[in-house]
Amino acid sequence: MGGTFTAAAAALVLVMAGLLGAATANIGDKCSTSADCGAGQWCFDCEPELAGSHCVRSAATNPFQLVNNSLPFNKYAYLTTHNSFAIVGEPSHTGIPRITFDNQEDTVTDQLNNGVRALMLDTYDFKGDVWLCHSSGGKCNDFTAFEPALDTFKEIEAFLSANPSEIVTLILEDYVNAPNGLTNVFNASGLQKYWFPVSKMPQNGQDWPLVSDMVTSNQRLLVFTSARSKQVTEGIAYQWNFMVENNYGDDGMDAGECSNRAESAPLNDKTKSLVLMNYFPSVPVKLTACLQHNKGLTDMASTCYSAAGNRWANFIAVDYYKRSEGGGAFQATDLLNGMLLCGCQDVKACQVSVKDIIASAFIVHICLLLSLLCES
Repeated sequence: MGGTFTAAAAALVLVMAGLLGAATANIGDKCSTSADCGAGQWCFDCEPELAGSHCVRSAATNPFQLVNNSLPFNKYAYLTTHNSFAIVGEPSHTGIPRITFDNQEDTVTDQLNNGVRALMLDTYDFKGDVWLCHSSGGKCNDFTAFEPALDTFKEIEAFLSANPSEIVTLILEDYVNAPNGLTNVFNASGLQKYWFPVSKMPQNGQDWPLVSDMVTSNQRLLVFTSARSKQVTEGIAYQWNFMVENNYGDDGMDAGECSNRAESAPLNDKTKSLVLMNYFPSVPVKLTACLQHNKGLTDMASTCYSAAGNRWANFIAVDYYKRSEGGGAFQATDLLNGMLLCGCQDVKACQVSVKDIIASAFIVHICLLLSLLCES
C-alpha cells in the first residue's frame, strides 16, 4: 500500500504543479538579463543603490481587462509620460545635433504597449509644419527639435487601430499658431476617426461617459490643449476647462505639499472632473529617476488626494517611467486604480483571480484525496 500511496501522491503533486504553472521570478529577485524575469518585468540596476540588477516592473496592469470597463472614464487612473517624445537616442531630424533634455527611454509605441495611456507632448510651429520640441520661449529650434508631430501621431494611430478596446489621452503644451495646424496633422495621421468630441465632455464636474460606450462608439482619443482659443476654432478641448493639475518640476515633488500649477483651477475645484498629478524634477536625471519612483510617489498620491477634495488622481505623470527599485510608477498607478475602483491599496485586490479560485479548489480536492489514500 505504501508504494501505491507514494506513486499516487507523486502523480497528484506533478499534476498540481502543471496546473498551477512553474515558478516565475518575483519583483526584486536578482537577475542577469530580462529573460531571468517574469512577464511584465525587466532586469534593471538602480545604480545609485549599487545593489546589482533586479527584476522590476516594466508594464502596467490594465484595469479594463482585470476588473471591467463599464465605469465612467474619470473612475480610472492612467499612467502618463511627461514629454513622451523626448526620447534618449532619438536621431536628429534637422541635421543639427540636439542640445536639450530627454525624459523617456522608449519609443511612443513601446510606451503604449507597456500600458502608458496618456502622453504629454509639446507642439510647435517649425519648418512650415507642426513639430515636437523640448524648447523654451514658445519657439522651436534645430537643436531642440525631436521630430514632426505626424510621425508620433502615426504611432498612436497604429496602436489604437491594433487595440480597439484601448483609450489614449494626449495633453498638449501647445505653441502652434498656424491656422488649423494641429487639425491638419490629426487628419493626416488618421487619428481624427478616433476623436472624442468636446460636445460629449462633461461640464461642472459631472462624470465622463462610460469607457465601454467610448469604445463602442470608437471615440477613443481624448486631446487637451493649453491654448484656450482652439476649443472654439479647432474643437480641441481646453485643458483647464476639464482638469486640475498640481505643480510640475521640483515644486511638485515637495513632500506633504500638493498645490495647483498657475494655469489650473485649485485642485479641490470639483467643477473639473479630471485630476492630473505630476511627479518629476525640474531637471530630468536618468540615473536617479529610479529612486523617485518609490514611496515618495505613492505618498504624493495620498497628499494630492486630500488637496483635490478627496479625489484620487486620474493621471500620474513621470519621467523615465520604467525606472524603479521594484513596482515604481506602475505600482503607484495600481494603487490609484485600486482606490478608485474598490477602495483597495492595489487594483489586483479588486478582483479575485479565477485562476486563484481554481487553484484553491484544486488544492482542497488534492488534500481530500490524499487523506482518503492515507486511510485506505
